[in-house]
Amino acid sequence: MFALADCNNFFASCERVFRPDLQGKPVIVLSNNDGCAVARSNEAKALGIKMGDPYFKIKALVEKNGVAVFSGNFPLYGDMSRRVQEVLRRFSPSVEQYSIDEAFLDFRGIQADFDVLAKRISAECYRCTGIPVSVGVAPTKTLAKVASKLCKQYPKLRGGCYMWRPQDVEKVLRRFPVADVWGIGRRSVPKLEAMGVHTAWDFTQLHENVVRKQFALPGFRTWQELRGIPCIEFEDYVDAKQSICVSRSFAHEITSVNELCSQVANFALSAVQKLRAQRSLCLEMAVFAFTNRFKDDAPQTRGSSLVTFQDGTSDHKAFVSAAVAATRELYRPGYGYKKAGVVVLKLAQEEDVTGSLFADSAAAERSSRLSAAMDSVNSAFGPGTLRFGIQGDGKVFAARDHQSPHYTTLWSDIPKVTVK
Repeated sequence: MFALADCNNFFASCERVFRPDLQGKPVIVLSNNDGCAVARSNEAKALGIKMGDPYFKIKALVEKNGVAVFSGNFPLYGDMSRRVQEVLRRFSPSVEQYSIDEAFLDFRGIQADFDVLAKRISAECYRCTGIPVSVGVAPTKTLAKVASKLCKQYPKLRGGCYMWRPQDVEKVLRRFPVADVWGIGRRSVPKLEAMGVHTAWDFTQLHENVVRKQFALPGFRTWQELRGIPCIEFEDYVDAKQSICVSRSFAHEITSVNELCSQVANFALSAVQKLRAQRSLCLEMAVFAFTNRFKDDAPQTRGSSLVTFQDGTSDHKAFVSAAVAATRELYRPGYGYKKAGVVVLKLAQEEDVTGSLFADSAAAERSSRLSAAMDSVNSAFGPGTLRFGIQGDGKVFAARDHQSPHYTTLWSDIPKVTVK
C-alpha cells in the first residue's frame, strides 16, 4: 500500500496557523510582487476566486467580501512543510516528498488498519503543526492521489481515506474527471475526450494497445496504476538538480548599476546556498537582466553574461563576486531594469570534480571555512544574518504589501505571549 499526504490549501493554511481569527474566513495568498492568487481557502474559492487570477482584477471582490490577503511568505511555508514531513516520518521509514505540500509514504510490508492509520496521520499532522492534511491510502500511488482528493470533498472521512476494494475503486473512478488524474497532461485531455474518455474509469477501459500507441509509456503507467497495478517507482531520495534558477521581477524599475548589482548579489547567494545544500559544484553560471517588455513607450534592452568556473565552485564569495562582475558587464545606462536573475547551468557533485594541480589550496581552504561559517550562522539565526556588503540590506525590491511575519524563521518575528 501507498499513501499520499496532501496539505489542504497549504499556503493559506500556513497563514491561518498564526492567525486563528481567520478560521472560516476567506484567505488568499499572492505570488511574487503580489501579482496573482496562488493559494485560496475554500471560502475564497466559494467566492469565485480562481487560481492565477490577477490581483488587480479581483481586488474589488476581495475588498467587498473582506478577504484576508497575504503576500507569499515562502520561508515560512518551507519551514512548515519541513515540520509536516517530520511528522510523516514517524509513520513510515520511507517518505518521498513530491512537492512542498505533498508526500508519498511507502506502506508495503506493513500490516495495519489503513483507514484508521490514515485518519491518525491526518490528526497528528494537525495536532503538531496546525496544518490540515488529507491522507489517501491505496494499492498504487495514482489511486492514493485520488483517495486524498476524496478527503477534501467529504469532511466525514475525517482526513483519511483507504480505497482498495475493486467495487469502491470503480465507483470513485466513474465520477472522477480524467483531466484531474495525476499523470494525465493537459495536452492529452482533448485527445481523450475525442475518444469518448471523460472519466478515470473510461480511461481504464481502453485497450492496452491503444493506450501504448496513443499515450506512450507514461500514459500506460497511469493506466496500469488506475487498474491497481503499481508501476511508478517509490523514491525516498531526491536527485540533485541539474540547474538552479533564482530570479525576480522588481516592484520598481532599477536604473542604478549599484542597485542592480545588489539585487543580483542576493540572487547569487540564494543560488549558491541551494547548490551547497545538494553538495554540488557550479561550472557555469548565467546572469541576465532586462527591461519591462510591457512598456511600449520605454527603451528596451536584454542583457546576459556567462561565467565559467574552471574547477567548479560552491564558494559564497567567488559566486557573488562573479555574479556582480557579470552584472556590471551587461548593464547599460539609461535603461530601467524590471527583472534579473542568476542561472546555475552546469552542475557536478563534489566527489566527481578534481581540482586543479596549480590551485592555491590554502586560499581555497580559507574560502571553504568562510562559506561553512556563513551557512552555519544563517541556518541558526535566519537567512541573511550574515551577508556581503554588496547585498545591501539583503532585501529584494519586490512588492509585498501584505507580507506576514516570518514566525518560525526569524528571531525578531517569533510570536510573543504575555502572561498576566
